[in-house]
Amino acid sequence: MIGYYIHHHGHGHLARATSICAHLRNPVTALSSATLPGRNAAVFDEVVELPRDDEAVDAAVDPTAHGLLHWVPRHDDGLRRRMAALAEWITRARPRVMVVDVSVEVTLLARLFGIPVVVMAMPGTRTDAPHTLGYRSADHLIAAWAQEVYDPEWLHPYAHKTSYVGGISRFDGRRTPPDADDSDDRPTVLVMGGSGGSALSSGDFRSWTSRHTRYRWEGLGVPGGVWADDPWPSLCRADVVIGHAGQNTVADIAAARRPAVLVAERRPYDEQHATTAALHSAGLSVGLPEWPDPDRWPELIERARGEDPAQWARWQTSGAAARAAAIVDRIAEEEAPT
Repeated sequence: MIGYYIHHHGHGHLARATSICAHLRNPVTALSSATLPGRNAAVFDEVVELPRDDEAVDAAVDPTAHGLLHWVPRHDDGLRRRMAALAEWITRARPRVMVVDVSVEVTLLARLFGIPVVVMAMPGTRTDAPHTLGYRSADHLIAAWAQEVYDPEWLHPYAHKTSYVGGISRFDGRRTPPDADDSDDRPTVLVMGGSGGSALSSGDFRSWTSRHTRYRWEGLGVPGGVWADDPWPSLCRADVVIGHAGQNTVADIAAARRPAVLVAERRPYDEQHATTAALHSAGLSVGLPEWPDPDRWPELIERARGEDPAQWARWQTSGAAARAAAIVDRIAEEEAPT
């Protein structure tokens, strides 16, 4: 049995987990505070819903254990129940390996039970004490990006146990839908939001569409706007995609081979700033450190249209989830109890 811990914030961790677990040879249990929809839960042999540990944030006392961890508030009932549920499952299931995406505390808990841990590395500057502790404790790190494009120095001390598998997209291998008959010959600009929080608003989007009518605009996941569980058709028909630089969004754009303007949203450890800078420098997309003045959109869109979308192959999305799964399976089988 493989355990797979999935962080509940946003949709990205779950999307990546389902992509990887669809390729596993060994049975896998998902452990998360997120509610897993049926289509996602189907790839798991068991789902354990964990108690939340963030329902008393305002009353939290010493949540970092003097800077050593990220979230362990004193005397928090949710944390206590959460860790007890994890401990009970580990004791019952005796997993061969635990994949953690992401939590320093869950990494340490599993390792204290003697369970090998595979940690999903994250972009940004992860040199703080908790990340260092978690990465040092891990048996293996999986970086879901291409090392050729983004090779952070802080990961170099773990080079002996790090695998760069490429960007993991749920659309890897999916066919491009046929072009639809359309009399509107304006370039299509797709604005993609997400569920992890954004400085972008539906009002911003409406102002762009009314100001820059030379383009046909479509918005998906923009706060206050339309959400699509399957944005693949919209991605494929877009002439340019504007989006944030979350790992899944970047991988999905790369899988669709679409020209893009990527904007770094504010995230801990400058995660998205690191990603946009690397992609921009490598010529894979137009990268911005913040949402631009609306008057700049024509210039930025045309700059993106001038890029070669075939360069997205360098992000190595083809087979990335399968490569990650093969690593997890290998460790699980090496650790099989005798």
